[in-house]
Amino acid sequence: MARHSRLLCLLLTILLLPASADWPALDDATLQAVTQRHGALAADRLRAWQALIDDYRDHPLHTQLQATNDFFNRLEFVDDIVHWRRADYWATPVEFLTSGGGDCEDFAIAKYFTLLEMGVPESRLQITYVKALRLSQAHMVLAYYANPAADPLVLDNLAIDVLPGSARSDLVPVYSFNGYGLWLSKARGRSQRVGGAERLSLWQDLKSRLAQQRASAGQAFAQTIEKKR
Repeated sequence: MARHSRLLCLLLTILLLPASADWPALDDATLQAVTQRHGALAADRLRAWQALIDDYRDHPLHTQLQATNDFFNRLEFVDDIVHWRRADYWATPVEFLTSGGGDCEDFAIAKYFTLLEMGVPESRLQITYVKALRLSQAHMVLAYYANPAADPLVLDNLAIDVLPGSARSDLVPVYSFNGYGLWLSKARGRSQRVGGAERLSLWQDLKSRLAQQRASAGQAFAQTIEKKR
């Protein structure tokens, strides 16, 4: 069990580090470990995710956005209380993919990290908390801004097409964030910056788990190399 956990952490690191990082490709041993713990479909989803990143890294921006939206929107929506036995839990992309589903936050977060891997600048991506008027409930989407004043393109698990924010009158932005900061929205688009994203405890928890998994993966990988010598 511990060995499988280390392999899964290694997989997470391989897929989330920048493309230029010197990490090995997804191999059969890692996928076998994922298959044993989470099932063959989980391993297939991870293979497909890596293929998505590799295949679309050099494509035009809008193609990257639409392909990423399409890929993740095939997964099942599951409330956190049912899926994770918690009132609110922000899953890492690998947790989302291996478990086969998640809620709106998980969709938005997975799309965010995937587009970063494709080379989209982090400064142009905003994970955005909105009020979904048609559902009369809180919701989360991913927005892409060509520039800070631009009409954002919205990636939404409730919508097939990636549309401009101006075409999504059913969404009312509340706040948005990325690795650079936190913004409160008083109107469409970005509004006043109110500090760093560290003010969001769930985001910090997610980043902490990613860092721990990367550290564990690096150690496990080093041990694997040492054994081969």
